[in-house]
Amino acid sequence: MSKVLIIGAGGVGSVVAHKCAQASHVFTDIMLASRTKSKCDAIAASIGGNKIKTAAVDADNVPELVALIKDFQPAMVINVALPYQDLTIMDACLETGVHYLDTANYEPKDVAKFEYSWQWAYREKFEKAGLMALLGCGFDPGVSGIFTAHALKHHFDEIHYLDIIDCNAGDHGKAFATNFNPEINIREITQNGRYWQKGEWIETQPLEIHQPINYPNIGDKESYLLYHEELESLVINIPHLKRARFWMTFSQNYITHLRVLENVGMTGIKPIKFQGMDIVPLEFLKAVLPEPSSLGEGYKGETSIGCQIKGLKDGQEKTYYIWNNCDHAACYKEVGAQAVSYTTGVPAMLGAMMMLTGEWMKPGVYNVEEFNPDPFLSLLGEYGLPWHEKVNVPLAFNDYNL
Repeated sequence: MSKVLIIGAGGVGSVVAHKCAQASHVFTDIMLASRTKSKCDAIAASIGGNKIKTAAVDADNVPELVALIKDFQPAMVINVALPYQDLTIMDACLETGVHYLDTANYEPKDVAKFEYSWQWAYREKFEKAGLMALLGCGFDPGVSGIFTAHALKHHFDEIHYLDIIDCNAGDHGKAFATNFNPEINIREITQNGRYWQKGEWIETQPLEIHQPINYPNIGDKESYLLYHEELESLVINIPHLKRARFWMTFSQNYITHLRVLENVGMTGIKPIKFQGMDIVPLEFLKAVLPEPSSLGEGYKGETSIGCQIKGLKDGQEKTYYIWNNCDHAACYKEVGAQAVSYTTGVPAMLGAMMMLTGEWMKPGVYNVEEFNPDPFLSLLGEYGLPWHEKVNVPLAFNDYNL
């Protein structure tokens, strides 16, 4: 049906390319592009069958992006590059008349601050151009918002309390590594936490609030309250929310390493002088840490990501839990990736499928929870991420008294 251009050849880009190739009835022509063409070539070779074309492109450079898009003429761009590059890719899509999808919202490179305001400001431009931009279509953000929309459509009249819980109980055997881009991961975790309560944002110190949460097939894992981008859109798009929070697990080993690196200045994002050159400590740290796409082989254990919800149905209180567990080893066996890349890449492909088949298609800039969740969730398991739900059972932690 359609040509698609994937920008970004990391772990997530590899999964998106594999999954698009599996859905050739929708994605008839696929190009994978990044700054380093050899990475794209390696992914294309692993898929085989001459299914993937490759190209080199600097995603910071709008004219380069425009030239590539005009040459390949895709119907849409799937952006799995760096969040710093969201706006340049959106600009290129507007100039060339193609649709846009990403998995993470924009943040400026010189400020560790991510929010949707920069991309929401493109709404009128995309509407006038007759184009659609879908923001945050990974797992969290992404499936977490779709799960919430599903809960509201099928289980609740009002959602009052939402807790998004994200556990990686896997073991990659490394002393310290991040499961996605180290620079983005560490910037995210070292920011202040925030959660929504009674119509306002409550700010916390980084990793200040934590508690054990019981995850299916995994058990109790210490979970830390973070600010995560989907909260920003969900508190707008899901009415009646009294509180919304996001939790993520980290091992004590990970936190110890992170705090040492913070204490010695290695997580800084301001340039420092070293032997007469300006270097950014966090960029240097990224260069010496394991590449996330290299973690798949030998990775054991599961991830578990879901939404725990409490609200009203027909005037009665109701609790609801919806989640997916994903096995690292099974992901590696299928597409050569670890589960964190897999759980982001599959939803990105499915979001693009929803757009290209017309299930989700209207001009403007949108978050995933603004669309009908049913067609997406009907295919999520088929493409590798089966989901489960429980109704009116005790949640992993029950602290809903305000």
